[in-house]
Amino acid sequence: MRYYLCIDFKTFYASVECVERGLDPYKVNLVVADISRGKSTICLAVSPHMKELGVKNRCRLFEIPKHIHYIVAKPRMKLYMEYSANIYGLYLKYLSQEDIYVYSIDEAFLDVTEYLNFYHKNAQEIAQMIIDDVYRTTGIPATCGIGTNLYLAKVALDITAKHVKSHMAYLDEQIYQKTLWEHTPLTDFWQVGRGIAKRLYKLGIVNMKGIAHCPEDILYKEFGVNARFLIRHAWGKEPVTIQQIKNYQPQHRSISNGQVLFGEYRDQDALLVLKEMVEDNVLTLVEQGLVTNHISLHIRYVDASLPSTGGSREISVVTNSYRLLVKEFIDLFESTTFKSQKIRKISIGFGQVIDERYEAYDLFTDYEEVLKERQLQQSIIQIKNKYGKNAVLKAMNVLDKATAKQRHQLIGGHNAE
Repeated sequence: MRYYLCIDFKTFYASVECVERGLDPYKVNLVVADISRGKSTICLAVSPHMKELGVKNRCRLFEIPKHIHYIVAKPRMKLYMEYSANIYGLYLKYLSQEDIYVYSIDEAFLDVTEYLNFYHKNAQEIAQMIIDDVYRTTGIPATCGIGTNLYLAKVALDITAKHVKSHMAYLDEQIYQKTLWEHTPLTDFWQVGRGIAKRLYKLGIVNMKGIAHCPEDILYKEFGVNARFLIRHAWGKEPVTIQQIKNYQPQHRSISNGQVLFGEYRDQDALLVLKEMVEDNVLTLVEQGLVTNHISLHIRYVDASLPSTGGSREISVVTNSYRLLVKEFIDLFESTTFKSQKIRKISIGFGQVIDERYEAYDLFTDYEEVLKERQLQQSIIQIKNKYGKNAVLKAMNVLDKATAKQRHQLIGGHNAE
């Protein structure tokens, strides 16, 4: 039997800002948000004390009850990344890097199976040892889920540990089936989104027990091959290990980017942001000597009842030309977006990314123009790498609804005025 830890740092950005100010995250009200964007700006995080008062992460400033007084901290992504790197260094005091999988800036999976005898401790004691060290060293409080596979560790974190006083919980298959089979809503479970939950509800399924006892042919008819993941997880099973994740080599590389918008954007304002995102990803392609012939776009709306729109498509050229790629994204956006609805989130991706030597164009492409554009892009990359991402800005980047300039500043570094 294997034992995994899933460690998450409580409202990480807010906790970092509290520590930087010498404040206790459990006693102070603090939100991380760019107040210069107005009261409609989204809070990236709220302190644990505010969460206890019922304030949710990702709320907007105007949604915080007026009787709650709080500190507003401007986001500092570079600082949060430094804290995350330091915490990873603390993990390495106790475990080999082969047994650590960083899931996000504030969350990681640790396989402690081979360390039980070495430390003469059980999984819970090892977890407490690591969490205590992180807190002593950084002041950042943590929550931990412990499970006999990666899925159970994550579920123990998300559903159980975050709601108990010890901030730690353990699950094996038997405990999972006994305590969480009838838990609702289904969206509390890892990798069950609102769309999947709605499709299950149409089948009369409202909990994991319902999935476990549903005839498999019905689930496969509704979800295709993805049904096997639902069925496994319904029984609390997950065969994939950290080592398998680390050894996995995808057939094709991809480059993706997503952002929650600073406010409620109309379609043409969102299109401006989309163009900026395409430009950022194109510069990544050029810098790494890569090209693509596959694009994807996903638009999420303020009205959460609406389905996301967009989709993916293969294009007729294999390129890293912004001029050609942005044209394809604009066409996909214009043909799929609900124009009357306000937009909350944009995600884009380049798929089937390969080496630049395999670029290909059709008879209608002016290759001389492509080469000129690439030379300009390479010059821009050199300037940005030397002086900061905002050293070169286009006219669209300084428009009122543009976001690239501010996003670049969030990561830190040099910013030209």
